[in-house]
Amino acid sequence: MTYETIDFKVEAGVARLTLNRPDRLNSFTVRMHEEVAAALESLDEARCLILTGAGRGFCAGQDLGDRAVAPGEAVDLGHSVETYYNPLIRRLVSLPMPVIARVNGVAAGAGANIALACDIVIAAKSAKFIQSFAAIGLIPDSGGTWVLPRLVGQARALGLALTGEPIEADRAAAWGLIWKAVADEALDAEVDSLAARFAAGPTRGLAKIKAMIRASWGQSLDAELDRQRDAMRELGFSDDYREGVAAFMEKRTPNFTGK
Repeated sequence: MTYETIDFKVEAGVARLTLNRPDRLNSFTVRMHEEVAAALESLDEARCLILTGAGRGFCAGQDLGDRAVAPGEAVDLGHSVETYYNPLIRRLVSLPMPVIARVNGVAAGAGANIALACDIVIAAKSAKFIQSFAAIGLIPDSGGTWVLPRLVGQARALGLALTGEPIEADRAAAWGLIWKAVADEALDAEVDSLAARFAAGPTRGLAKIKAMIRASWGQSLDAELDRQRDAMRELGFSDDYREGVAAFMEKRTPNFTGK
């Protein structure tokens, strides 16, 4: 596919997917959804994914002009969610590699929740997260109503969703909404360093950590203990585990292959 609304590249095991409609704060159109979906199916050489936005924003959610509706005209938003946003969220959370959201500016509406679907969110201190749905009579989609109370608790989730008030990156980190807020000028170095670490790491083990923690929210302790047993058995036979132990014993840097 020839990309018109995103930039996508894979280098040294790191895939970088940049939403590239800066004049529209990288808001989603059908074309952008199609291109993002195609890029996420082209990660064969990647061991880590960075998702970010071009210009001064991360993503402003849906481009309302892309589904222009006359005043008073009905539109099936469920179709849009089911066809585009739900598959995107499901894909991000199930990718067998760490996904880093590099939030360089405003993340609003679905854009905020797409960022929160990533495994690690690192934001510039000037960035803001906005659950802007209530202002137009909608609910936080793209996983919002599910993830918000799990990350920040019901009281804060309701406050964010009902008021639509922006939350600054520093406060988002203090609340546990995101992993880290860093100075704007340090954002690239912070994200690139972590991505390089993941790309050189034991990818199979990192993917299993991601899968286990995400699935644990629906498990009892007894069930989770059994899942841990099974995961440890599986990973104990991996090349990366053997390499990690050998490198530790030999006091050298491990050479993980992700297998």
